[in-house]
Amino acid sequence: MMKQYIVAYDITCQKRASKVRKLVYSYSMSGQKSVLEVFLDRKSLNELKRHLEPLLKKKDSVNIIEVSSEVMVFGKANFLDYDNGVIVI
Repeated sequence: MMKQYIVAYDITCQKRASKVRKLVYSYSMSGQKSVLEVFLDRKSLNELKRHLEPLLKKKDSVNIIEVSSEVMVFGKANFLDYDNGVIVI
């Protein structure tokens, strides 16, 4: 089952930040700069974590937060529900 997560990161080195950004954007549906919305099943979440860990140093931070309550959207935002099916980008 796909779940919605928010991934926020703060990477101290621009070169590593670029690698992290590219990786996280490959899983994301939308976002801005270093905060992204992703829909992941358990396998994809584990894969993302496995690929992130070697890129990070002690001063870096990545937060992956499961959105477990009702999501409110405003303005141009659209609620995306991907609990069923497959997403191909």
